[in-house]
Amino acid sequence: MKRVAIVGGGIAGLSAAHELHRTGHSFTLFEKTDRLGGIVATLRKDGFVIECGPDGWVTEKPWARELAIELGLEDELILSNDHERITWVLQQGQLLPMPDNMRMMVPEDVRVVMESPLFSEEARIAYQREEQRADELKAATPDRDESVASFVERHFGGEVLRVIGAPLLGGVFGGNVYQLSARAVMPAFVQMEREYGSLILGLKAKRVARGNRPPAPVFTSLKSGMGTLIDRTVASLPASSLRLNCEVSSLQRTSSGWLVNSEAFDHLMVALPVDAASRLVSTVNARMAELVQQPTSSAIIVGFGYAAENAPKVPQGFGFLSPDGEDCTLLAGTFSDQKFSCRVPEGGKSLRAFFGGSQAKDLYSQSDDVIIAAATWEMEKVLGPLPEPAIAFARRMPNSLPQYEVGHLDRMRELQTRVEHVGALHLLGNGYRGVGLPDLIRDGRAAARELLSV
Repeated sequence: MKRVAIVGGGIAGLSAAHELHRTGHSFTLFEKTDRLGGIVATLRKDGFVIECGPDGWVTEKPWARELAIELGLEDELILSNDHERITWVLQQGQLLPMPDNMRMMVPEDVRVVMESPLFSEEARIAYQREEQRADELKAATPDRDESVASFVERHFGGEVLRVIGAPLLGGVFGGNVYQLSARAVMPAFVQMEREYGSLILGLKAKRVARGNRPPAPVFTSLKSGMGTLIDRTVASLPASSLRLNCEVSSLQRTSSGWLVNSEAFDHLMVALPVDAASRLVSTVNARMAELVQQPTSSAIIVGFGYAAENAPKVPQGFGFLSPDGEDCTLLAGTFSDQKFSCRVPEGGKSLRAFFGGSQAKDLYSQSDDVIIAAATWEMEKVLGPLPEPAIAFARRMPNSLPQYEVGHLDRMRELQTRVEHVGALHLLGNGYRGVGLPDLIRDGRAAARELLSV
């Protein structure tokens, strides 16, 4: 039986460990901190359930749901309250609603855009013309990768990019849309362009194919919080296989496998953030380490919980986006108890504020009190005066969001060739094939299955 080392105890490493253990195979998981789960964590206090990291996953990606059910959490699954879903966009100090039935910046029906105060007449005309330009857009599909900005601007123009495209993608990647890869970040839209030319026509075709079935709620989570997925996964693993507070400082590829901190293993899975993974594998293959290394963005989440007697009034909906140029340095704010049920005691309210990019970097070294005060100040610019919260916390996530820059898929193909040449190795995490929770679970379990099939 193979001896497998897993370096990194985030959701990708834990998913690989779960799959190995489920199929009766041993492993040793190394985690340098005193806890498992990486950025996934939940604060539960006085009836509040406030996420310190991801608050759920995209419903249409099945892998997180599959793992949750496998772990006996089917009764915990909850769907986002899409019947109340409104995403607000800050524009000149006012919150304006994003039109209904939008998939990112693309409407299923252009008429909803024509009636929206969010866009200028010029942007509305650009939306109308996008359908009419279907053949032109299809013929102009580039042979090479391009930036997200270039892709969106070709279809809808710069205003749509600034008002919706950049804030939406910034919330996921925290990155610069002029550098992010369209093929890596928006593969479904890139394929839609190849097939239909017009993205609006592509969404219309999908709506027709769906028939009378209403679309599934966009997001899924757990009643007791995402931390429960981590807790249940860890509980399913043998404690003797988990080494906390144990940093891996040395790797060596041998003729029969790997030496990990001088301990022999047949196979190695590196499930670390890209900067740490690059440093670790640099002594094994310098070019592989170069390909693993990539620009990253930091994030800070500030969570607030308000008791019923002190709950602020906020607009209906899931939250707001704050585009560049507005007098608010947040990337976004979430009305957590409106997005998902089971988040607050009766009558309570829960909000989350997000700093990203340079704002997060500037705040990172500040105290929690300073960060919470900064988030309160920025939230009050959007929502008006806020009462004293019963709960407030700041969660720093340095260099947590890798930037899939133009050419990312080509680099990943070269990286995979290098990995296969080294042999007995898998690279897992959010730097390679997707940043969402389901993507990381899929990759971790797939790597374990691939290992066991050899």
